[in-house]
Amino acid sequence: MTEVTAALGLGPEQITSALTAASLAPSVHNTQPWRFRVGRDRIELHPDPCRKLAATDPEDRELRLSCGAALFNLRLALQSMGVRPLVSMLPGHDAPGALAVVRRGGTIKIDDEHRALLAAVPRRRTNRRPFLEAAVDFSQRHALVRAAELERSWLHVVTTPEQRAQLKRFVLQAHQIQLGDEGVQAELAAFTGHRPGAADGVPPASAGVRPEMQDEWVFRDFQGPERHPGKDYESDPLVVVLCSHYDGPLGDLQAGQAMQRVLLTATAHGLSASFLSQPVEVRRVREDLRRALGGMLVPQTVLRLGFSTPVPATPRRPVAELLIDSEERAPC
Repeated sequence: MTEVTAALGLGPEQITSALTAASLAPSVHNTQPWRFRVGRDRIELHPDPCRKLAATDPEDRELRLSCGAALFNLRLALQSMGVRPLVSMLPGHDAPGALAVVRRGGTIKIDDEHRALLAAVPRRRTNRRPFLEAAVDFSQRHALVRAAELERSWLHVVTTPEQRAQLKRFVLQAHQIQLGDEGVQAELAAFTGHRPGAADGVPPASAGVRPEMQDEWVFRDFQGPERHPGKDYESDPLVVVLCSHYDGPLGDLQAGQAMQRVLLTATAHGLSASFLSQPVEVRRVREDLRRALGGMLVPQTVLRLGFSTPVPATPRRPVAELLIDSEERAPC
């Protein structure tokens, strides 16, 4: 089995810690579709071809989004260790198959803002439970929008009744299309429910409650418990659309870093978040959503934010399983 080695002027224990932080990023159905190659002068981020969701994510858009989120966590961890991360995305011949390469770009002293984001990494959860009927205030919304802007992306906050109604239609339309797709449903079933000892997927404790007809928004059924009487989902969550400024793999990676910065900022502010990903997973609905946003922005994911009760962490694969040795090309 490949072992973690020294890199970027850091010892094996520090690199292990950095990769552990990277592995705590969110991913569709908690598939964790990333792997890493560690060299003395670099850390390469690779997609894991064994963890693609061919039906749910046929263009690998969300795979790259998740890898971008892992890259942001890696950047934070390295900064906390005094390393200024120099990131090359889609490096091509310099690192065949890699989505990004991180090198040492000098030294840095982590500031309070980034320290707070790093502290939020192990606390961040995808919270699929009902939220409280409490509004997210203006200062918190501003912090979320700023987080996306700092990563060269855009966070569209859905504010008007007309926008909310239109987005609800998009979510419902995509959800119904996916309900009729056997491949999508098989992928959902493969990563949910009781899977003793699994190091991935969404266990029942993290699944939220079963959706019901009266819910304002449609949610995926992650095989969670039946809800108690009166435990309906909130009527007015904060819903936002995270967008990139351009389409394609580079835009996906950039948006993934922005998504993670938004999620960690939300966590630092005491907010919970979950995904309404269906509209970006169905191409024709995604194009309709893009036109509704004016045609210039590229919708990458939809987030639901608010206040809720804590949820347990989902399982994670050990770092040793994420490593690629010098000869490997990230095979299954």
